Amino acid sequence: MFDPSEIFNASILIVDDQETSVRLIAQMLRDAGYMNISSSTDPLAVRALHEANQYDLILLALQMSKMDGFQVLESLKEVEADGYLSVLAITDPPSHVLRALKAGAKDCVSKPLDLAEMQTRVRNLLEVRLLRRKLCKFDETLEQTVLEKTAALRDSEARFKSFTELSSDWYWEQDAKGKFTKISGPVHEMLGIMRDESVSADGKTFSDEWDADERALLDANITTRRPFLDFIYSRKHADGSKQYLQVSGEPMFDSSSRFIGYRGIGMDITGRMHRQK
Repeated sequence: MFDPSEIFNASILIVDDQETSVRLIAQMLRDAGYMNISSSTDPLAVRALHEANQYDLILLALQMSKMDGFQVLESLKEVEADGYLSVLAITDPPSHVLRALKAGAKDCVSKPLDLAEMQTRVRNLLEVRLLRRKLCKFDETLEQTVLEKTAALRDSEARFKSFTELSSDWYWEQDAKGKFTKISGPVHEMLGIMRDESVSADGKTFSDEWDADERALLDANITTRRPFLDFIYSRKHADGSKQYLQVSGEPMFDSSSRFIGYRGIGMDITGRMHRQK
């Protein structure tokens, strides 16, 4: 999970107002292979030191004269970047263990210090701390990737829409009930309907001048939620002239696979159809 160098290069701060205790703990850590060790005998300076350095682990004596370890814990909560206090409390007497844990320390050791116990608890806390940082970094990277992919998708959709608008007379979207929700181009003028009208599966929205068989086939596609490509249908105007429209569409579904409507493109191909006759 970790390269050994990550553990042994982690930043550690020893806090105890007894110089002899600081030297003893520092030597124990160096003997275990830890290389990035700092110390302070002034508990009043710990908050500023951690704010500036964001230590991976703080070994904190609870019994000190100027400011006890519980007060230091409270001050650290105000400057801890991610709200996680990676603190190994050094208790004397052992009865302070529960109080230290409630105050925010992640683990405790009691004096007199046992070398094997100290090394085990230090390593365990460092692994947890480094893992949390890796996860936070992964979350940040994932969030940035999602933002970038979303932006790329929106840009792609914009290009697609622009392309469809250039290659057709209109772009359209309908909801699950057949109501137009998005249009680009003279769709209403071409279809002869008002902007707030809906397209029903039985074709009643349109006048009887539309070819009934063609409309029935188109409605069957929509009713069964099938895609359709270059579907041609026609209508006869009052003056006897005939209009031909070509439309392509595909059903749309949300993330839960629920049908939410259709989208597609269409164009007036009347001129082309007359030339072919």
